[in-house]
Amino acid sequence: MPRVLSIATLYPNAHVPRFGTFVARQLEALAARGDWEVTVINPIGVPPLPMGRYKALARAAVSGTEGGVDVHRPRFTLIPAVGGPINPALIARRILPLARKLHAAQPFDLVDAQFFYPDGPAAARVASDLGLPLSIKARGADISHWGHRPSTLRQMQAAARQAKGLLAVSAALRDDMAAIGLPADKVTVHYTGLDRDLFHPHDRAEARRQLAQDCNLPLAPGERLLASVGALIPRKGQEFVLRALPTLPDCHLALVGTGADREMLDKLAFDLGVSGRVHFLGSMDHGMLPVVLSAADAMVLPSASEGLANAWVEALACGTPLVITDAGGARELVRSPKAGRIVGRNAEAIAAGVREVLAADYAPADVAAEVAQFSWQANAAALADYYARLIAPQPTP
Repeated sequence: MPRVLSIATLYPNAHVPRFGTFVARQLEALAARGDWEVTVINPIGVPPLPMGRYKALARAAVSGTEGGVDVHRPRFTLIPAVGGPINPALIARRILPLARKLHAAQPFDLVDAQFFYPDGPAAARVASDLGLPLSIKARGADISHWGHRPSTLRQMQAAARQAKGLLAVSAALRDDMAAIGLPADKVTVHYTGLDRDLFHPHDRAEARRQLAQDCNLPLAPGERLLASVGALIPRKGQEFVLRALPTLPDCHLALVGTGADREMLDKLAFDLGVSGRVHFLGSMDHGMLPVVLSAADAMVLPSASEGLANAWVEALACGTPLVITDAGGARELVRSPKAGRIVGRNAEAIAAGVREVLAADYAPADVAAEVAQFSWQANAAALADYYARLIAPQPTP
């Protein structure tokens, strides 16, 4: 059985169990197929003197077998705020001895990076040291953020030149990669997966009863619910959804996620006079997310940039149409009116899109049919085929 060593800074652990769950589900689904053996090195960055959240994160640097995947969590020295350009070197220095040891005990066939930066350049050093082919996956923010900083872009371009293959979560992201000088001829589009046991249309009335009971979010008859699922950061644009609420008097907004914008959004809701209709639900257990999405009439996320957001796919699978901006792979999902509306990144356009979706009142089963092709099994099958191509013997000229 071929073996892949995956370098993934984006991976759940005991301190942040929702961090990078889609990476874990992808690799667990690949391992479950039985035709690839998967080992993950999940480097955890901790400052020399860990305080606050870093102290808890340091305690979460525990290795083990999780979901059929061997996960190793070495700590590397992190310099918060300013260490971005040197993180790949710090990661590689820390993980190389472990990678060599694992490879010596049972050789790998491929080195893989699950995020283009810092994982990609770090994985490139590991692959070069072990003499193995390299694959790097782009997911969105790694290209839109790190790909536009000269010091990090140079490292990404060098890693891409070394890589035998590259992955992108959408065709739009593939184009963004080419625009910053990454070789488009190496890129394979690899769409996300979906847990179909969790994400499917639930009875809306029952979902709302559960939401009222478990999250203290009661809705009166005739009131509508908008959900916005994503980190509370400027790029996700929850501010624009709040600014649309005064013109949507019958709508409540449930914000799922945490982040630096939490205090600003709370104050903005108060200033706009909509605090009573804005509900901060924080970071939710994955099992509760389908309840929120099924209870909602629309999922609204006006991102400035995306790859192809898992939250988009999960909302549609629950029968909830989208109101999103033209970011990343949005047009690869919103291919018919039943999937929702693509709108401008401003309050007026968002409000208009919400009104259209609410008036259309699409049947949840029809909305869910828009993402019938998504599953973790399909995602893993495509990944296994792609990996197999990378390690296949090259024909003799």
